[in-house]
Amino acid sequence: MLIYWLMFWFPFIGTITPRKMVGTQSAVIFILVCAAFAIVIGLRDAVGGDWPNYLPMFNYYSTENFTEILDSTDPGYALLNWSVERVGGGIYAVNLACAVLMMLGVCRFCLSLPDPWLALLVAVPYMLIVVGMGYTRQAVALGAVMYGLAYLGQGRTLPFVLCVVFGGTFHHSAVLLVPVAGLATSKNRIWTATWVALAFAAAYFVLLQPESENLWKNYVTDQGTFSSGAVQRALMNAVPAVLLLVLRKRFAQELQVRRLWIIFCWLALACLPFISLASTAVDRMGLYLLPLQLFVFSRMPDLTKQVVGRTAIVAGVVAYYGIVQYVWLNYAVMRNFWVPYGFMPFSD
Repeated sequence: MLIYWLMFWFPFIGTITPRKMVGTQSAVIFILVCAAFAIVIGLRDAVGGDWPNYLPMFNYYSTENFTEILDSTDPGYALLNWSVERVGGGIYAVNLACAVLMMLGVCRFCLSLPDPWLALLVAVPYMLIVVGMGYTRQAVALGAVMYGLAYLGQGRTLPFVLCVVFGGTFHHSAVLLVPVAGLATSKNRIWTATWVALAFAAAYFVLLQPESENLWKNYVTDQGTFSSGAVQRALMNAVPAVLLLVLRKRFAQELQVRRLWIIFCWLALACLPFISLASTAVDRMGLYLLPLQLFVFSRMPDLTKQVVGRTAIVAGVVAYYGIVQYVWLNYAVMRNFWVPYGFMPFSD
């Protein structure tokens, strides 16, 4: 369990000492920490609830021909497995590549925020430990979405759509985020909404539509499918959503940024009434709303200019996510899949 608390400790140190480092120096150290996280996530051994599923997938994709790979459900992930096997690699190389792709998005997104270290700390307990080490394919999709969100916050719609579609090749559910680009834009809205709608239709037809029936059956109509902790995770997104809606002008002055995150707020709140109907579907889609927590809580210290007030807010955020991590590691139903942590270089 020590490795998980070290992951929490590094951004905590960065959070309380950012003003003592030059901007470039701080960014370099931040990138190195993200790289270390990628290694910890990627070279895990027998860690994560979906771990038993990935080795059979690797063996399956490695025997397919190139045409069948491109025609698979998640062609990006299938192609990665196929390519790694062709150069003599194994499942650990696949996981490491996926971890790097995820952390690229997390790193890029955090560096676009006023306090990257606090944002990274917020990401550790659930986004990095649970999602990064448990949902390999969707972790890449989430990282791609986050990389794109950094562009969309700048009003750059096309890079966002391309990032989301790339993420959709690893987990097809990501394509449902494409319409956000059309809704969030504040310039050339009719033209942007038109081409974004066409891009969404194309991505949906190629990546999501072939699996839509199975997804609906597995995540919605199958009454035996229930995601433990879905309510708590939805509430974790709902809290920052309410904070941002109430204080939206203080969180973001720029219209483009404010429009984008207000959309995320309403999506987070819309998840709540549907949990009892399709908890797993809501839970999985809620993963793409996790960046809302990073955005809101990393900006909260800026709500006041008083040193005492800023310190109290930072302490509150750190304590809150420290408790989240402690509770999850010690009492979560699925904790045994993460504890103890196994590292590939030291495995038998």
